[in-house]
Amino acid sequence: MKLRKIAGILDKTRLRSLLAACLPARGIVGLNYHRIGDGSRSELDRGLWSASVEGFDQQLAWLKLNSDVISPADIDSARKDPRSRHVLITFDDGYLDNYEFAFAALRRHGLPGTFFIATGFIDDPRLPWWDEIASLVRRSSVEAIALPQWLPEPQPLIVGQRESVVRKLLSRYKSLPTEEASRFMAELRDAARASPAARGEDLWMSWDMLREMDAAGMTIGGHTVNHVVLSGATAEQQWLEISTCAARIESEIGKRMDYFAYPVGNRDSFNGDSMECLRRLGVRYAFSYYGGFADARANRYDMPRMAIEPYIDPHWFRAIVELPRIFCRENAPA
Repeated sequence: MKLRKIAGILDKTRLRSLLAACLPARGIVGLNYHRIGDGSRSELDRGLWSASVEGFDQQLAWLKLNSDVISPADIDSARKDPRSRHVLITFDDGYLDNYEFAFAALRRHGLPGTFFIATGFIDDPRLPWWDEIASLVRRSSVEAIALPQWLPEPQPLIVGQRESVVRKLLSRYKSLPTEEASRFMAELRDAARASPAARGEDLWMSWDMLREMDAAGMTIGGHTVNHVVLSGATAEQQWLEISTCAARIESEIGKRMDYFAYPVGNRDSFNGDSMECLRRLGVRYAFSYYGGFADARANRYDMPRMAIEPYIDPHWFRAIVELPRIFCRENAPA
């Protein structure tokens, strides 16, 4: 039985609260978002939208009444306290809608949030690789995209199938070493015979916005400079990406980069070199993105988070927070 159906049954029968009392969380539930709004018609990566404006507001209202929403600075004490239901609200990348919708809602509800920023997109606003891949596929007029060096078969661009091609190309990109990823993008541009929908100038927050958010009690963390998949980069490349990100945050926000989120965040998206870079910089906690929740045994450089997606209904959302031992599973299926 799928988790969504189980969550609905538990909610309607009021068994969820009983189970929550019997199975206390004893840890921190990290909720991860990327974008807020409606991306169903976007030419960019539609998989980045986590919740509608109304849905996010409803989630915050419930969290305020039913959990202890904390900042990363509270993690040390929260990990020692099994009595409360601790929740972290986090966002990755630095999209403008994080300021327009997420920050506005968090401030309205009086809740803290954490925003992990890829600083290169703040300094030089442009289309990121995942949005460019999606845009190229959606705008292409060729019958099929052929990338023989990267994919065994051409990818037909037929009606109703372009989204699956986007997912396949994104997955392939994430598996490549940094140098090969650059060549992959160059060949994709040629194969698609299209130009991206936008250049990305209006996609990102500004440093002024981030300073305002910091002053209002939000936490600004690091997410590298260019959102590279760290495991595909050399140790030297990783150090440059992470240390430069830390320097830009300290320069613009006036605070050390104490918290970091790995781009993509799967188990194979970062490695020991990544963690060593963070140790050298004195980063306190780093966050992954493959499911699970942070109990007392969690590695401080691999703090798990749950992806919040538009298909997660209120029953399922409440179950994630109240019953993380059951519902915060790695890459849990819908």
